[in-house]
This record gives sequence, C-alpha cells and structure tokens, in this order.
Amino acid sequence: MSCKYAATNSKNQRNAFSLVELIVVMVILGMLAGLVAVRTRGYLISSKQNAAKTEIANIVKAVETFYADQSRYPTTDEGINLLLSPTDSWPNGFLNKAPLDPWKNPYEYVSPGSSEPYEIICLGADGREGGEGENLDFTSESLGGEDGRQ
Repeated sequence: MSCKYAATNSKNQRNAFSLVELIVVMVILGMLAGLVAVRTRGYLISSKQNAAKTEIANIVKAVETFYADQSRYPTTDEGINLLLSPTDSWPNGFLNKAPLDPWKNPYEYVSPGSSEPYEIICLGADGREGGEGENLDFTSESLGGEDGRQ
C-alpha cells in the first residue's frame, strides 16, 4: 500500500509548479517589462521633441503673419502674448491660445534673435537653458531659420 500512496503523491506534485519555477518566470516577465518601459520612454521623449518643433513652426507662422499685417515683429516685452490680441484684420488674434511646450513650459520669444529678427525658444524638459537628450533646447533658428522647419 505504501507504493500506491507514493505513486499518487508524486503524481499530484507533478501537476503543480515549484516555487523556483514561479520565481524564474517572474524574473523573466520583470526583465521583459523593463525592456518595454525603456523603449517606450525613448519614443515618448522623441514624440515630445517633435511636437515642440511643430509648435515652434506654428508660432513662427503666426509671427510672420503678424509681421505681414502690422509691418513689424513683436518686441521681446510684447512676446508671444501679443499674437493672442485681436487686430482689425485678425479679430481672433494670430494664435488661439498661449502655447505651452509638451513639458507644460511657456515658449520664450526674443527679438531680435541671434541671427534672425526674432527667436522662439523651447527649453526642453528641464525648463532651463542648455541640456542634452530630453533636456535639449530647440529654437526657431536651430530648426532652419524663419520658417522654423529644417
């Protein structure tokens, strides 16, 4: 009878996972989740930087439209907020709302720029001048001049 009991007991044990097997599976799943998170973060950073470049190009178009309408560029003190103000020919203003970069920081406007009549600046994720990677700054001049595109 003891043989029959031993055979039944080993059969029941084979149907279950051991603690070591469960830990190995959990470690593998954790490593896979980590790899996915790293790749996703890279795409997220890249998409935010591309969104900032697109928004700078839109602001440049609004500034150039303002120039065509008013025969002058906004001063540094007037900044981007002047583009929100209605004029006789643009009753809704040149921009619908004050734009924020993808990191929720305001774009900076400087007139004159270093080599153009004005410069629009996005300070990156850290909101401070300078930086690399996610903190990289973008300007209308670095993106290709007056139209803000490369």
